[in-house]
Amino acid sequence: MGDDDEMKDFYVSRTGRDAALIARGEPVVYGEGRYADALDEGQLQAYERDGFLILPGVFGAAEIQALREEAQALEHDPAVREGEEVIREPGGTALRSIFRVHELGRRLAELPRDPRLLDVARQILGSEVYIHQSRVNMKPALDGKEFYWHSDFETWHVEDGMPAMRALSCSVLLTDNTAFNGPLMLIPGSHRQFVACVGETPEDHYRTSLRRQEVGVPDPVSLRLLAERGGLEAAIAPAGSVVFFDCNTLHGSAGNLSPWPRSNVFMVYNSVENRLQAPFHGMKPRPEHIAARRSAEPLTPLRAAA
Repeated sequence: MGDDDEMKDFYVSRTGRDAALIARGEPVVYGEGRYADALDEGQLQAYERDGFLILPGVFGAAEIQALREEAQALEHDPAVREGEEVIREPGGTALRSIFRVHELGRRLAELPRDPRLLDVARQILGSEVYIHQSRVNMKPALDGKEFYWHSDFETWHVEDGMPAMRALSCSVLLTDNTAFNGPLMLIPGSHRQFVACVGETPEDHYRTSLRRQEVGVPDPVSLRLLAERGGLEAAIAPAGSVVFFDCNTLHGSAGNLSPWPRSNVFMVYNSVENRLQAPFHGMKPRPEHIAARRSAEPLTPLRAAA
């Protein structure tokens, strides 16, 4: 990218500079939450304050069972297991993630358009939205590995060219997420600060970072500062619950040492007004199943589908 484009990058990261905290330049809830009607005022305020919201009981047991069975069928499908959408655990062959699940399964294809999810994303982001990325994250019993602390936006901005913090993740819990099986952990309030990371991005970084991320992670000083300021919260909730969290909220998860597997469906909603540009610093775009560029049409709610 040219010098003019570089000047437009308000969230510079991984350029050989020292670590830094950069104040967020965009809203958390766009348009005062008036674009759609899904969350009440108290829920919107909690999301804006903390950078995430945990909603229990969104899906019933039968719905979750059907989604879980479809995810398990994909996990054991030989064609899927050999595809580029599959990420394996570091140092092993167990599956860690399956990407592009909203195009691989029938029920999983309908899930992003479910108004119980879609209308929340539209309300928070203040626009129509599309799926930037989807995946099933699995943590096998006894040895499912950790996900280190990170901000998704830092990666999506640097490696995918996502311009602004106008995206959110939606995690549908397919199993109970307990204190023992490696639940999602978040740092409340961390979405207000962009952590500029040290180091430079290796070529085809996604091939290793999706197994274990070592570049594009917060430095210990910044991490400790934000955690001491906001605390830590684990998203402990039963299957059928949903966690919405801002693209810049620092999050991670510990390994699963319990005898019970953990699995969740992650879907990333991005505003149609925040479509990807060319990646920063001359990097080539990541594959479509990780960062959608061609498939960026607004989602149609299921209730409006023919």
